[in-house]
Amino acid sequence: MEAVGLSAVSETGFILVAGGLGERLGYQGIKVSLPLYDAERERCFLSLYIGHILDMQVNHGNSRRIPLAIMTSDDTHALTEQLLKDNNYFGMEPDQVTIMKQNKVPALENSDARFASSDGVIATKPHGHGDVHTLMHQTGLAKAWLDSGVKHIVFFQDTNGIIFRALPAVLGVSVTNEFAVNSVCVPRTPGEAVGGICKLTHADGREVTVNVEYNQLDPLLKCSADYPEGDVADATGHSPFPGNINILAMHLPTYTQTLEATGGCVNEFVNPKYVDETKTAFKSPTRLECMMQDFPLLLPKEAKVGFTTLPREICFSPVKNNVKDAAAKQVKGLPIECAASAERDAYHLNGLLLRLAGAKVDAEDNAEKAYAGIKINFPALITLLPSFATSLTQVKSHVRPGADVHVTARSALVLEGDVDIDGSLEVDGAVEIRAAPGAKIVIKSLKVTNEGWSVTSVESSDDVLTAMRGFKVVKQETRIIEAAEGQELVIEE
Repeated sequence: MEAVGLSAVSETGFILVAGGLGERLGYQGIKVSLPLYDAERERCFLSLYIGHILDMQVNHGNSRRIPLAIMTSDDTHALTEQLLKDNNYFGMEPDQVTIMKQNKVPALENSDARFASSDGVIATKPHGHGDVHTLMHQTGLAKAWLDSGVKHIVFFQDTNGIIFRALPAVLGVSVTNEFAVNSVCVPRTPGEAVGGICKLTHADGREVTVNVEYNQLDPLLKCSADYPEGDVADATGHSPFPGNINILAMHLPTYTQTLEATGGCVNEFVNPKYVDETKTAFKSPTRLECMMQDFPLLLPKEAKVGFTTLPREICFSPVKNNVKDAAAKQVKGLPIECAASAERDAYHLNGLLLRLAGAKVDAEDNAEKAYAGIKINFPALITLLPSFATSLTQVKSHVRPGADVHVTARSALVLEGDVDIDGSLEVDGAVEIRAAPGAKIVIKSLKVTNEGWSVTSVESSDDVLTAMRGFKVVKQETRIIEAAEGQELVIEE
């Protein structure tokens, strides 16, 4: 599937839904400016996302530029523009990136839908990420991309740092099955705050495959004859309904045709929080909302809607919760989805990719350690930056057949740029191997043994990025190998 998807990358556009701030994490900036790795703080989520797109563009783009659109909000628009400008668009051409700002809608103070106001000014609230479809239509971007030769589009979220490892395979599934909409899913824990993909059948026989939100799924199931107990696990230990993670791959011709017929206006809903059980007064003003994953409800009946379920470890580890909320979720057996788990899961996936490419990466100790109340066992701290590889195919191209690679569990390995391992690499400590753009490093024989790095627990810190993790990566000793632009290094020691 990855091979099929990589052949379609040159005809794909990417859309980042980035309307959120990091306030829940104790962070005052936009979430896409957060770093995934503590030891690579200069590389924020937006930097990594653009890096992955550029990596696919260089290796599979057929000399075409892969476009990126970003939906912002009033809260994030100016900060997103500034982040891009301050960093020269992280290597993209400025006209390769389109920023679309969604507007807020009037807030409602009661069940009669009276507008909430203060000092004569109507209060407003966000309308939801479903606005991305309206904006793709109103800006003319969907049609412009279609006219430029784009055939597929992928919607992704602001702090899921590992998703691009899976996207080529997801595209392959979409192309192979001719899906109009393909939702990326993970096995879902009953009660988890993640919607479930269901096939709903109307009384007149009409069917639709679509996400059902987690707060609606249990009562819906209890009303059905087949699931009277509601949202409970089956024999697999998971819900029978795949967990939607709001990564959507769509067929652009069908998408554009549907936008022209509907204006991209997905169904709205209202979800007020009431003061008490009488449900006569709101705790605070509410608003009409819409969700991007409801788009299948707009499609013509002949359109094919499907989903791709992947192991959570290779596609989904977002930064949503602060350490306190994450610890509470861990007690309940739910995914903790915080900065600490996102970084740990990225290391784990990078190690898995190297293993699949033929390397030996020792397994981590099963004993979990506590970091600000969160229990985690860290694997080898392997960082594969986008300029090294995005897909498994690309990782395998850098680990040459017959290469002998061994990384111990206590080690740290950073690979950046055009680095080939064409011989033996033994790491028992820490090494950074970095090739600048236009440079190349070939490892023929290298053995690194040093004090390495450690993950040190930090219960409290004035540094926000440390506080939201509960730990800090401390570099005791590091071997650094670098090649400047235009330089070619062959390492044979």
